[in-house]
Amino acid sequence: MVEKETILIVGTGAMACLFAGRLTAAGFPVVMLGSWPEAIETLHEHGVTVIEADGSEHTHPVRVTRDPAVLQDVHFALVLVKSWQTQKAARQIGRCLAKNGVALTLQNGLGNRETLVETLGAQRVALGVTTLGANLVAPGRIQAAGEGVVSVSIHSRLGGLVEKLRAAGFIIENAPDPDELLWGKLVINAAINPLTAILGVTNGELLGRPTARALMVSLAREAAAVAVALGIRLPYPDPVVAVESIARRTSANRSSMLQDILRHAPTEIDAICGAIVKAGEQANITTPINRTMWQLIKALTSAAGS
Repeated sequence: MVEKETILIVGTGAMACLFAGRLTAAGFPVVMLGSWPEAIETLHEHGVTVIEADGSEHTHPVRVTRDPAVLQDVHFALVLVKSWQTQKAARQIGRCLAKNGVALTLQNGLGNRETLVETLGAQRVALGVTTLGANLVAPGRIQAAGEGVVSVSIHSRLGGLVEKLRAAGFIIENAPDPDELLWGKLVINAAINPLTAILGVTNGELLGRPTARALMVSLAREAAAVAVALGIRLPYPDPVVAVESIARRTSANRSSMLQDILRHAPTEIDAICGAIVKAGEQANITTPINRTMWQLIKALTSAAGS
């Protein structure tokens, strides 16, 4: 059993640790649900350690488990697993989320909300995105790498969770259109993540390399064109300005895709560039640069044995 106010964080990676650390620091009970053995062991024995941008280091004890059966009637869940793990996460959440609870996905890529809805039902799923950055230094130990906003769709059950996130220092914005929210982040991910993963550089380094910057711009424009063709209004007037602004604001961040490559782990390329290619086909929009990035990352991870 868990306390009524407990926040379930599904995942034990960089972003999950960032949210767990800050929520715990603000006095809110947190339980993390994961499957990564090294992270579970470290979190259980030593808690979560967050290294802030100013170099200060804070460690907070957290409860962690790999068994959702020990949790019951959780009212708030934050879903922070990789897109390829969403189906498993949905089944786990379904075993412990209260009937009037809500799971907020802050994941990258397309399709996560739909996968969660299939298991949990539409009323128990809310969509959000975040431009926060976090680097995984070691299991259970992360470096904050760029402040950002947590944008959430309007949902009748989210009020209590939003209050807690704000109290923990997160900047929260409401977004009335979930598709606008999702595609706004997707365009940015498609422009930044695969390039940083292939080049092995931080987000900010893309701005300092003319050819990389040109590719980033082309990826953003191509993805934005698909959104427009689908009738989706992006949450910013110029995708290039938005992408470059994020790259600058999170200049020290190693993208999640780069971190996956470095760990020889599966990436979310199918849910990002792959999803854009497939959506472009439906809208009769060609996406050759996103397709190339999709294929390059797939080839890179295949070569690494992921």
